[in-house]
Amino acid sequence: MQANRDPGKKLPARCNGLNHNRPSILTGVALGLAIFSRSVFAQPSPDLSGPGELKKLSVEQLMDIEVTSVSLHPEKLSEAASAVQVITGDDIRRSGATSLPEALRLASNLDVAQIDSRQWAISARGFNNTTSNKLLVLMDGRTIYTPLYAGVFWDVQDTLLEDLDQIEVISGPGATQWGDNAVNGVINITTKPAKDTQGLLVTGGGGTAVKDFEGVRYGGALAPALHYRIYGKYFDRDSTEFSNLKDGGNDWHMGQGGFRMDWDASASDLLTLQGDVYSGRVAQLGAGDTTLHGDNIIGRWARTFSEKSDLKLQMYYDRTYRSVPGTFSEGLDTYDVDFQHRFPMGERHDITWGLGYRLIKDNVGNTPVLAFLPANVSHRQFNVFGQDEIALVQDQVYLTLGTKIDHNDYTGVEYQPSVRLAWKLSPEQTMWGAISRAVRTPSRIDRDFYVPPTPPFLLSGGPNFDSEKLTAYELGYRVRPDEQLSFSLATFYNYYDDVRSLEKTQPPAPFPVVIGNGLKTETYGAELSADYRATEWWRLRAGYTQIHLHFWPKAGSTDTSGGSTESHDPEDQFTLQSSLDLPGHWAVDTDFRYVASIANQSVPAYHEMDVRLGWQPFSQLELSVVGQNLLHNHHAEFGAATTRQEIERSVYGKAVWSY
Repeated sequence: MQANRDPGKKLPARCNGLNHNRPSILTGVALGLAIFSRSVFAQPSPDLSGPGELKKLSVEQLMDIEVTSVSLHPEKLSEAASAVQVITGDDIRRSGATSLPEALRLASNLDVAQIDSRQWAISARGFNNTTSNKLLVLMDGRTIYTPLYAGVFWDVQDTLLEDLDQIEVISGPGATQWGDNAVNGVINITTKPAKDTQGLLVTGGGGTAVKDFEGVRYGGALAPALHYRIYGKYFDRDSTEFSNLKDGGNDWHMGQGGFRMDWDASASDLLTLQGDVYSGRVAQLGAGDTTLHGDNIIGRWARTFSEKSDLKLQMYYDRTYRSVPGTFSEGLDTYDVDFQHRFPMGERHDITWGLGYRLIKDNVGNTPVLAFLPANVSHRQFNVFGQDEIALVQDQVYLTLGTKIDHNDYTGVEYQPSVRLAWKLSPEQTMWGAISRAVRTPSRIDRDFYVPPTPPFLLSGGPNFDSEKLTAYELGYRVRPDEQLSFSLATFYNYYDDVRSLEKTQPPAPFPVVIGNGLKTETYGAELSADYRATEWWRLRAGYTQIHLHFWPKAGSTDTSGGSTESHDPEDQFTLQSSLDLPGHWAVDTDFRYVASIANQSVPAYHEMDVRLGWQPFSQLELSVVGQNLLHNHHAEFGAATTRQEIERSVYGKAVWSY
């Protein structure tokens, strides 16, 4: 695994890019990024009766749940040629999660760290950060993305959790299917069809960290083939605390509403129209509240010709607005059109191809603290992709070849090919491997970011910043010894070139510092997960991940950070989840997690446990009490020691009533 390393370049002594000889320049260099990252950031409803059926599924049946994110068409989870985990709606309900980031902790192949009351650092296979930029996230086909730093503002990603169908989490590249920024993983969030959410549902509760929350949803039918739902929700969260127990001053409240309509226009045509609107505020110390607003609307047409032939056309508009007094404001408009067509060719070829276009209009309000120059930009992106799934041995060995070709306004044309092989050794065993190329295209923080907003600059974007490039090698194995037990192992080696760096332009003078592509990186590790149905009423799931990261400068680079500004990752993580059904319609769910230390932030290792006690006295009502982070009064998960906040023990109660 050392063949890709530059000759004569010695790797840092520690993983995670830790460099114990960092000079004082890092203090000034990190100033701009730190300022930005800390500031931005009539029948009973089936919701309660449906999960009862899912609980009775064997592990074999759970492994046969269909996923679409790997190949862009339905396939069994057990046969997918990728490291993919599925979080079902029932998993989320029984976890006691109150937000999407909390629900994502159920995927053991993700690194999920809570920063404060509203901010999260989420990534896969390394490069986690407050501005994590190598993970693509979608919700019902809408890309959740900010061009400011090529990542996700998790504080505005929400929906009524009872409406979630499933979340597919891929660790590893998905660029051939999904395009730029699907470098280290893909999270594909899907909500239930409107016909599965009929009737009235009311939910509410409150406690310590989550002071109160309410939600209501109603679903009906305008015609036998035309179903709809509308929903609204609100929550109020308490602020977190600094390590000295001083209040973080970031209490947070937000309301959101939306709708979905599904029309089965014919036996082969489905039309969907859905949208959301949200508004909220987050307090911040020493300044006015951060305000958050947004709305989106999605239209989708799907036609099915046969089991192996279909097409989809989707269009959406997404508007977000964020104002951080004293730091910056941003209004972002995104227009997106995507077309996909799948058809067989002969008996052995399954062809999928598609086209896409996206227009982004980003308008930033600059302040005396920092600036994006120019303040207002319009960027266009075009893409075309194609892949061929070839049955080398029918029902046993499949080879998938494909590539995506993107054109963006920063770097022009980017190619992202992949080769995947799935070998079904037996009905209970599948081995898979893949070689892929993916890129992370430049964001505005790479090209247009300046601190302060006028010369002389301490930090400036790189006018020639290029895409970061990944070559990934993966090998995995799944086995189901019997109907009660399954194992999955995924191993990987990733080689990155042109990784973001901080370059001194006038050494030995510490400033200005320009963002460049002066680093190379290698990461390698393994992800192991297991699912055990001990009895019909007791299910256990476990996951373990290990990752090693090494950074080194390219020839001519003046970067001395050792990658410490790009990656804050624990080397080891372990999770153990238990779902236990008891007599009298009681249920007890526990979630234990261990996370190793983050060396280059001096975040100590921690272990925590969440527990949920639920009671369903009759099918229309469920009551629950949830304790989160029960093993300690408070603990740190992310951030530098001088500024980080800690996550406290919390308890809340919840009621869900449906009719």
